[in-house]
Amino acid sequence: MIRFTHKAAVLGVLGAVLVGCGQAQPTRTAAERPSASPVVSPAPADKPPVMAPGPGGLTPVFTRGPQRAAKVVALSFDADMTADEGPRAAAGEHFDNPELIALLRRLKVPATVFMTGRWAEEYPDQARSIGTDPLFEIGNHSYSHYAFTTPCYGLPTVEEGAVRKEVQRAFGAIRATGARNVVPYFRFPGGCYDDDTLRALGPEKVTAVQWDVVSGDAFATDADAVAEQVLDGVRSGSLVVMHCTRSAAPVTAEAVRQVVPELRKRGYRFVRVSQLMGG
Repeated sequence: MIRFTHKAAVLGVLGAVLVGCGQAQPTRTAAERPSASPVVSPAPADKPPVMAPGPGGLTPVFTRGPQRAAKVVALSFDADMTADEGPRAAAGEHFDNPELIALLRRLKVPATVFMTGRWAEEYPDQARSIGTDPLFEIGNHSYSHYAFTTPCYGLPTVEEGAVRKEVQRAFGAIRATGARNVVPYFRFPGGCYDDDTLRALGPEKVTAVQWDVVSGDAFATDADAVAEQVLDGVRSGSLVVMHCTRSAAPVTAEAVRQVVPELRKRGYRFVRVSQLMGG
């Protein structure tokens, strides 16, 4: 979950589930391209675009689309659940947010959901519904939501040598639900990575997707403050990170209900990450 202190409100105290699911300014590396002009490999019409590898084959990192006259913005939502939280789900904690997905459908807002494999296993019907709806696409958020490098806000750490397995296992779990709109994009738990991690991920041929606008919805209780933070941060080509987890981001749907009409009033058009990356 994202940690960010808003100028008008403290948006919440982080807990175990989504703690540190990103920072506004994660580690920069040699593989990250300038966001104003990402090097995007051409793709057939039926395949999402990917960025060219970085130096030495490092996994490329996409942060935002190009700034241009056309006003476009991509909303992304992390569906977080760590590998060891099954007992909490069994006890009634909700790591999903069907109200949010229903709202996006009513508002006709395309979006990209970065899903952990454990979330897909817990909510296979929802994963399939999201992944078969042309309004949405699903990216990979690892299987376990453990950190790929340390320190990373207290998250458990992926076992040594298991970086690629985390990505492969998550894609397998997501596709096993019947989801079809799965894109070759990966979001690091905590937004934490370094060159060693990017090098290890290189053979998976994914594009790592970060963001330039932090919504501050993690554990927030003030939807107005979350909406204001997004509206203050969005520029043409922005990529917003939010969350699709009721227990840890309870006001996200209400914030989206405010953000969408206001951005449309300002002339913005909503796109998926693949559309933003493809320019």
